Amino acid sequence: MNRSLRSARVATFVYFSLCGTLMGTWVVNIPAIEERVGISHATLGGLLVVLGLGAFVGMQVAGRLTDSLGARVVVPATGVLCSAALVLPGLPREPWALAGALLVFGFCNGCLDVSMNAHAVHVEKAYGRPVMSAFHATFSVGGVLAALVGAGTASAGLSPAVGMAAMGALGIVIALVSARALLPAAPTVAAPTATAPATTDTDSAREAAFAGEAPAPARRGTSGRIWMLAALALMVMLCEGAANDWSALHLKDVLGAPASTAAFAYGTFAATMTIGRLLADRLVARFGSMAILRYGAATAAVGITIVTVSPWMWAAFTGWALFGLGLSGCVPQLFSAAGHADPAAAGANVSRVAGLGYVGMLAGPAVIGWLTHFTALNHTFVLLILLCAITSVAAGILRTDSDRTRRKRRTRHTREMAHGSH
Repeated sequence: MNRSLRSARVATFVYFSLCGTLMGTWVVNIPAIEERVGISHATLGGLLVVLGLGAFVGMQVAGRLTDSLGARVVVPATGVLCSAALVLPGLPREPWALAGALLVFGFCNGCLDVSMNAHAVHVEKAYGRPVMSAFHATFSVGGVLAALVGAGTASAGLSPAVGMAAMGALGIVIALVSARALLPAAPTVAAPTATAPATTDTDSAREAAFAGEAPAPARRGTSGRIWMLAALALMVMLCEGAANDWSALHLKDVLGAPASTAAFAYGTFAATMTIGRLLADRLVARFGSMAILRYGAATAAVGITIVTVSPWMWAAFTGWALFGLGLSGCVPQLFSAAGHADPAAAGANVSRVAGLGYVGMLAGPAVIGWLTHFTALNHTFVLLILLCAITSVAAGILRTDSDRTRRKRRTRHTREMAHGSH
């Protein structure tokens, strides 16, 4: 393996971490910005949709630019733009101005997210083995870093604008310094979504693809299965989006935590998401993707239930930790199943699942904000409990031949043990 490829991989890690840090810096400053602008949770939910729409448009623009100009040009350029735009949400004092700032920041973040995912796919192809999961784990590391920095700036009494400007300036330097290590060739395939992890399956079909073997033929009923996967992706990513934008506010408004402490709610969620993503590939190889989705969604349901009902801050942190750990491995399994359902239409299938999932990511914060019109913030999380429970029950859609073989082996082993005991 040549040195330039290793350097490109390291640079990709840097950009993923940068993107996670920039978005996380905005997230941990949400409570302070909401208070300064003087808006309700419901209004904030609508403004978060504006950020998501900007990101969606940015993704479409960046995808075409990356194909035509190459990731080596687009990734650092969008990294600089996103870093510079970070300060914008920290400046307004009127809701309409905040909406404009979030639209611009969302656009720049979407551009960076898609271009760096496109480069990550190119690096993965050059490596000849799955490496995408680790990239997305570093995105979560960026969220943890943002939580630590946000807590520090809040404790020091700095305004959101000052803290966000400082982080943005550092981001510009990082984006420029890391540019030379990127691969010069333009990738031929872009990652399907901005905020969700790209396909990281370790099943036999993925291994065969890397090995150059012919994949298995597509099964009948693929279209219906794809839309079922897409519906599950919508539910899981709605939960993730809700946690991203409402976890800090939950601790601040429901449990009365200071802003410096509330920032760690998102940091806890992001940290366990990182741990889960780092472990997901090995767990899938051992237990199968269906088990990861089923028990992951069940764990997430337990976690958000604790958040919903507990009056204690330490229990809330535990709940957010379980919620992040449970959700961490769900989306990659859905994307992987879509990509391998029909090798002749892998890109189209993944785009359907990722597209509907991204709708869920956008809708999550807005739906929670709308529900706060009728009930307390923590009570709105009952919706997330239901979505996680439905996902866990429906996880059988990911059952593969290897899962069936694994189940037969366990049954055979159990019978042999039973006979041996007589």
